[in-house]
Amino acid sequence: MPKLVEKTGSRPPWVGLAAAVWVQMSAGNASTFPLYSAALKSVLGFNQQQVTILGVACDLGENMGLLPGYASNKLAPWAMLLIGVSSCFLGYGVLWLSVSQIVNGLPFWLLFIALVVATNSCSWFSTASLVTNMRNFPMSRGSVAGLLKGLTGISAAAFTVLFSVLLHHSASNLLLFLTVGIPVLCLTVMYFVRPCIPATGEDPSEPVYLAFLLGTSIILAAYLVVTTVVSEVYSLPSVLRYVLVAVMVLFLFSPLAVPIKMTLFRSNVKSSLPGSSDNLAKEEGESTQEEPLLITSTSDSNLLGSLFEGDDDMEILLAEGEGAVKKKRKPRRGEDFKVGQVFVKADFWLLWFAYFLGMGSGVTVSNNLAQIGFAFGIKDTTILLCLFSFFNFIGRLASGAISEHFVKSRTLPRTLWMGAAQLVMVFTFLLFAMAIDHTIYVATALIGIGMGFQFLSIATISELFGLRHFGINFNVILLGNPIGATIFSALLAGYIYDREAEKQGNPTCIGPDCFRETFLVLAGVCGLGTLLSVILTVRIRPVYQALYASGSFRLQPQSAGH
Repeated sequence: MPKLVEKTGSRPPWVGLAAAVWVQMSAGNASTFPLYSAALKSVLGFNQQQVTILGVACDLGENMGLLPGYASNKLAPWAMLLIGVSSCFLGYGVLWLSVSQIVNGLPFWLLFIALVVATNSCSWFSTASLVTNMRNFPMSRGSVAGLLKGLTGISAAAFTVLFSVLLHHSASNLLLFLTVGIPVLCLTVMYFVRPCIPATGEDPSEPVYLAFLLGTSIILAAYLVVTTVVSEVYSLPSVLRYVLVAVMVLFLFSPLAVPIKMTLFRSNVKSSLPGSSDNLAKEEGESTQEEPLLITSTSDSNLLGSLFEGDDDMEILLAEGEGAVKKKRKPRRGEDFKVGQVFVKADFWLLWFAYFLGMGSGVTVSNNLAQIGFAFGIKDTTILLCLFSFFNFIGRLASGAISEHFVKSRTLPRTLWMGAAQLVMVFTFLLFAMAIDHTIYVATALIGIGMGFQFLSIATISELFGLRHFGINFNVILLGNPIGATIFSALLAGYIYDREAEKQGNPTCIGPDCFRETFLVLAGVCGLGTLLSVILTVRIRPVYQALYASGSFRLQPQSAGH
């Protein structure tokens, strides 16, 4: 990896985190597809099947994170953000030219590729922001990951507010904003998203500052939901609309209060500054995990058994015994793993399948929430969408804070909470299947929370397999999202829905039978996910007891000294 200049001092990480808030909100641009999909159908003359295929392109681009993950260990954050900006500008630019009818007759396949390119900017933005801040705050990675992923989740509500309040429900205006507005925003803040040198000691003010950021983000989420509902129900004057947007912008600037406070009221707490939590300045090819091959009497016997294999081999072995030559060893859990090394670990696949089962079942509900509402007799599904968005954000945020508390106080692995959330989802899907009046609102909120808790896999992957290759490792985990959506949503739920609609002789299915079988299958899926999470928790508990034995995360040395 090329040398990265790391910013020193206590304030730069918080300035970078404040800038990352805007980047993460921009990383939610894929969630705007429902806002302009109707225009794709009406203006361009697409049928519903073609619009659905474009929706798949949206999910595909958003979750194609392997390249950004690999690049996160090779490129500076600003370079990754620049690639995301270019992707956003080119992809949404093509869509804007088509929807605004400035350019006519663009082929369907070109629009499909344009949408993949446009939404792939989400992955570049999110990876650059998340990887950088996880490295800048290694002692609070659960809270930081929950905050940043939560902001991406609530960004849908922010874009909806802009769409209804400022852009006058115009798909063309929205696509123009995505083409120009988001790139300009990210170019403005990209200098501040940079690697910093974190403190090795426990900073007592850090949890307080993070609690402030979590609190303001919760207030922002509630504000966005209320603003969305009010603007849809009532006709607001123009001045009030601008005031509502201005208040939203002020909330997004609130994280700057932390570095401002640190500037005006300097703390006397001093903490040592290491070279880096993950030695970012080291070259990729350098060996970071080496130990002498022969350090015990057992090794001496192995040496004697090799004396007859030739003089050269004997000289090499003697040199190894004297410590002149060192041999690489495989990393242990809690140290830095490359993606190839991760693939052979059972813990990685247990985590991958647990995430795949939990997220896949949750995405099935979110992708079909409008159809589920219609099937239950709800004509306006705006409330359902707001409920899901808000409580999904709460789940992402709460999971980081709760797991961070218990991992430090009780050394409980974060996967325990993933399993607990999936157990709640089992009963929630059964509640969906029973179709009791008005319980759909409660069930939707619980699914949103449970789905948010599955993002604990991000912090878990960094703790088990290190931060050096975190970017690509966690993007492999995130592939469970589109794969789960394809299997459980497109194939399972879509097939059952069409079958029941055909029985009714109507393209729109009405009644609880439309999704009952799907909900029962998903209940079983989450039950299996709960079991896998429990097994993984038992397996990795000793790792967490070692990492958090002192009550805070113990940074692993980059050279083995075990």
